[in-house]
Amino acid sequence: MTAPTAVMIFAAGFGTRMGALTADRPKPMIPVAGRPLIDHALDLVSDISPQRIVINTHYKAEVLATHLEGRDVLISHEGDEILDTGGGLKQARDLLDATCSYTLNPDVAWRGPNPLMVLRDAWRPEHMDALLLCVPTARAVGRLGAGDFTASNAGHISRGGDLVYTGAQIIKLDQLDRMTEKVFSLNALWDLLIPDARVSAVEYPGHWCDVGRPEGITLAENMMAHADV
Repeated sequence: MTAPTAVMIFAAGFGTRMGALTADRPKPMIPVAGRPLIDHALDLVSDISPQRIVINTHYKAEVLATHLEGRDVLISHEGDEILDTGGGLKQARDLLDATCSYTLNPDVAWRGPNPLMVLRDAWRPEHMDALLLCVPTARAVGRLGAGDFTASNAGHISRGGDLVYTGAQIIKLDQLDRMTEKVFSLNALWDLLIPDARVSAVEYPGHWCDVGRPEGITLAENMMAHADV
């Protein structure tokens, strides 16, 4: 088992669901429990000591770039257009300089073990092209609607079910070559891999919160502070 040596943090989105909170800053700069979301994400990353950390930017990029000055991160700026998760990862591939990479959404909160370590311990590259960290809807705080996936006994995923994708995964970067588009979601790539049983899920044993809307901030802070949430 070879653990990934690179991490991609997706920080380019417009954060439109956050309303006025993103009028003067990108969503990863919104504070939760007194610190910007991007700092919480970087704390998780520091625990696994990757060789490369890449963060993509687009909306209010200068605010994030200023905040990150002096840190050991590389910025993949999406200038003319936002590239979505798949396109953003594809553009950052040379900066990542790795065969596989963690990817992490910063607009979530965790209570439990480091999610990247959970992924690392479950990663089996001989059997997987992607490994998604998922959580049951019962432990997905602030989740609206149903889950995203079902996992077989072997861990292979299919669409629909009780498992919510948490925004953390490991993926082999050569699989990006299967996509010819410049702008695309990672969902489109997963859909190419799922029929071959090359996408697996591992269940996060703790609690997870979606911080994509303003009410998610309070939900996340309560979850992080109270063990009974």
